[in-house]
Amino acid sequence: MFIEPQIGGIPGGEHPAGWIEVISGCMFSGKTEELIRRLNRAIIAKQHVEIFKPVKDTRYHPEEVVSHNNKSIPSVTVEHAEEIIKLAGACQVVGIDEAQFFDDKIVNVCNYLANEGKRVIVAGLDMDFEGKPFGPMPFLMAIAEYVTKVHAICAVSGAPASFSFRLSPSKEQLMLGAQHEYEARCRFHFIQGMKKKAAQQSGTSHD
Repeated sequence: MFIEPQIGGIPGGEHPAGWIEVISGCMFSGKTEELIRRLNRAIIAKQHVEIFKPVKDTRYHPEEVVSHNNKSIPSVTVEHAEEIIKLAGACQVVGIDEAQFFDDKIVNVCNYLANEGKRVIVAGLDMDFEGKPFGPMPFLMAIAEYVTKVHAICAVSGAPASFSFRLSPSKEQLMLGAQHEYEARCRFHFIQGMKKKAAQQSGTSHD
């Protein structure tokens, strides 16, 4: 279980210590739900919280971070990662959802915010629909003090799932989706699904 650290000071330092937390996993693993949980706890603790998401994420609400189970929290939509630095202002806690949709500058942004003494909580997909590292997420996980990898349930076997299997034939990496476009799958059934899809695209059969 993740034990949330508290905003504190560096012994002999001039300002409070900041840090980065990354919540990663596949589709339907509860990443956004966990992000919202941590942010709500910070709000209950009367900390100043600001929440951001990329302009690309318009699936459920234009001005809220919304999980697949309909939990939500107000947010600010930004087009470029650098905007977060200015908009975060003097807040203590910064939440960022769907970080994989930002470019690599989000890494420097998170580092800057943490260096300024803020608690930065980032959620995003660690792998794309092909099972490859997704955008800046590997770099964010590398620089984070805390990394939480959450799992979904495989839609085929019921085993723990860490892969997002795309049901459509689209090969676009950035494709927003919901339950009718993606399935969470364990490694075995992800590989089986990818083999079957490749066989269908090449016009051959595959059991």
